[in-house]
Amino acid sequence: MTAAPSDRRFTVPPPLAGLLTRLPPYPGSLLLVTGLNLVLARQLPADVGAHLNGRRIRIQVRDAGLRFDFRGQDGQFRACAPQQSPDLTLSANAHDFLRLARRLDDPDTLFFNRRLSMEGDTELGLVVKNALDALELPVFEPAQWAPSAVFARLQRLRPFGPTHGPR
Repeated sequence: MTAAPSDRRFTVPPPLAGLLTRLPPYPGSLLLVTGLNLVLARQLPADVGAHLNGRRIRIQVRDAGLRFDFRGQDGQFRACAPQQSPDLTLSANAHDFLRLARRLDDPDTLFFNRRLSMEGDTELGLVVKNALDALELPVFEPAQWAPSAVFARLQRLRPFGPTHGPR
């Protein structure tokens, strides 16, 4: 019996992972926090933001050999240089992080199946886990980034009525 397509766990091929590990870490962290700030930061309750303030977090994508380091600051996420010992490290394969972002799996399921690990400050780990559990809707839905969907959103941003320059 074969697994349903949604049940398959994909991993980043080793040759690609070898290339990804050669990338400098800061630009990737900057891209990640930009996405987190656009999608996630506005959904976090103020008390969670306060608890994350000044705390250093690392997201480690095991199969891709990538690490993203950032910290909470004033209700936002800020990229930072890699730290020797962040306050919290979350590790999983790319496929599991994607399933977590799409709300196809919850953090507890991934954790108890040893597909997600948390190392460091246990209290901070629980705050992050509970914040993820409380999020509304999927955080990341690939269909919303299809060219037609992006174009439709851009079309809605146009001003109403004709636009004319100064006369």
